[in-house]
Amino acid sequence: MTDTSGATAVAGAHAGGLERRRARTDRRARLWHSLLLGGMNPRRRTGRRAGDLHRPIVDWHGPWLFASSTLILLLCAADAFLTLRLLAGGAIEANPFMALYVYGDAQRFAIVKLAMTGAGVLTLVSLARFRIFRVMRAQVLVHVVLAAYLVLIAYELKLLERLA
Repeated sequence: MTDTSGATAVAGAHAGGLERRRARTDRRARLWHSLLLGGMNPRRRTGRRAGDLHRPIVDWHGPWLFASSTLILLLCAADAFLTLRLLAGGAIEANPFMALYVYGDAQRFAIVKLAMTGAGVLTLVSLARFRIFRVMRAQVLVHVVLAAYLVLIAYELKLLERLA
């Protein structure tokens, strides 16, 4: 029950009486402050309830996941650059979706490529402890994507070497 002063009345266990808690500002009202503070000082490393053991959403992830995510984004930028270099040398884009963007404006292509990759990485990291198809955790998929990007970059460098 909330009174007009903003204080919340809560039934307390102390002598059957009524306990009053002082109203603080709602932490959800300051979204960016909460996100920044939570990013700098993560608290939730495991689920809070027993049911959270199967699907925990946490705000702290290990350094390997951060490193892999960062490398994926850097390799994505390198892939965009190498793709444009290969196209200038006479190659064709094999991905039909990205072909819609790559043959138009190079800046728009880079923005779409990085935005899509960033959204995918963000989704995988936020669901890192979820199991995919009850087989593996999503964080494993982040490392698989990193390995795939490393293979792709090696392949593109080999193609670039042949064009030169």
